[in-house]
Amino acid sequence: MTSPISADQVAQYLRDTPGFFEANAELLASITVPHPHGGRAVSLVERQVDLLRDKNKALEMRLAELLRIGQENDAIAGKLQHWTRELLRTRDVQALPDRVVSGMTEDFSVPQVALRIWGVAPAHAGLPVAAEVEPEVHTLADSVRQPYCGPNAEFKAATWLTGGGAQTRSIALLSMRVGAAPEAFGLLVLGSPDPARFQAGMGTAFLERIAEIASAALSRLLAD
Repeated sequence: MTSPISADQVAQYLRDTPGFFEANAELLASITVPHPHGGRAVSLVERQVDLLRDKNKALEMRLAELLRIGQENDAIAGKLQHWTRELLRTRDVQALPDRVVSGMTEDFSVPQVALRIWGVAPAHAGLPVAAEVEPEVHTLADSVRQPYCGPNAEFKAATWLTGGGAQTRSIALLSMRVGAAPEAFGLLVLGSPDPARFQAGMGTAFLERIAEIASAALSRLLAD
């Protein structure tokens, strides 16, 4: 007795014989399959058209998402450029910390921002930004090699934020460094009551640029 042909064998035969339906066009037109969104049967050609239509819709949605991301990145790049330009135009060295902070709130709409730096020159020791910080903050800043984003895990630095950080649900920590120095000389803290504003796993490319630019500007306050 001849063994029945399996579905896999039929599929393999059709893959190995690409001209089968071209040679048997009447068969292609007569085959019907169940419609995925109803009980009626449709021709195989119509089903293929539906599959292509669904694939095109998925590609259009993906393209729209890529365009949206590109537009958002362009907008952020423009804000970064404006903020950087304002720092470069600041001649008063002691005004730089305020420029860094105001840029975060005005250009990037970050609702909560705080900044501390240490090791400043004696002439700048009276600035609010040079207020003494706890040793654990120094340790934290040294350990943050890339911007930290995530929930506010009761960081001591979060208490610098508005309301002592009581309403801060997500936070970003950006260490200030001179070049690739292992030790940090400051910490820029960005906070938000929105838990989704700074999420673990989010892209940090722009935050890294912000940290580098702020570090370069604020290093002018350091003691030689």
